[in-house]
Amino acid sequence: MAQVKIYALRSSLEGRREPLSSVIHSCVTEVLGLPAEKKFHRFIPLEAEDFVRPADRTENYTILEVQMMSGRTKETKKRLIQALFERLEVEAGIARSDLEICLLESPPENWGFRGFAGDEVKLSYKVNL
Repeated sequence: MAQVKIYALRSSLEGRREPLSSVIHSCVTEVLGLPAEKKFHRFIPLEAEDFVRPADRTENYTILEVQMMSGRTKETKKRLIQALFERLEVEAGIARSDLEICLLESPPENWGFRGFAGDEVKLSYKVNL
């Protein structure tokens, strides 16, 4: 299980939601082994006055928060971060200097879905990789 929040200027997201979502989803499915049908993305468009950023960031400045169950190795998490940097730059035109990524983990028992706590659900994919 992983859920992604994408924060960016409203004007930057216009017409780019699907390409961004596609790239992000391909990275989490390839690196984390999530099933293709498990796509949970939330776009949070912000007005310029609500998205204070450093002067050296462009209008494409984007923050990704990836919430996921704990259990992935340090190497797997680093591979995900690198895949996102590389693919979002090439396929979505977001320079590495305009992208910030934060992986947020919590134990499965802190998740709730399908009427159960996350540690009670049999997943079709591995979390410990």
